[in-house]
Amino acid sequence: MKPKEFYIKLKATLEETTAFPTKYLYKFIVPTKDDGVKKIENFFDNMGAVITTKESRKGNYTSITILVKLNSADLVIKKYKEAATVAGVISL
Repeated sequence: MKPKEFYIKLKATLEETTAFPTKYLYKFIVPTKDDGVKKIENFFDNMGAVITTKESRKGNYTSITILVKLNSADLVIKKYKEAATVAGVISL
C-alpha cells in the first residue's frame, strides 16, 4: 500500500473509531547509532507526551513508545509523517 493510501485509510478508521481529543499511543523503532531517537522525541516536544525508550539486547535499535493527547485524526497522521522523515524508522 502506498503511503498516501495508507494515510487516507488511517484517517477514515480513526474518525470512525476514535472520539477526539484522545490519548494516542505511538510505537517506533529506530537505529540507535543515529540521532533518530532525539529527532522523534523533538517531534513531540512541548505536547505533554509521555515518552519511553528501550534499547534492543545488542544495542543496535531503540524502541520508542509515546503516549500523547491529540485533538484530531489529522494531527495523528501529521506526527506519523514527521516520524517517517527519520532515517531507518519503523512505525508500528
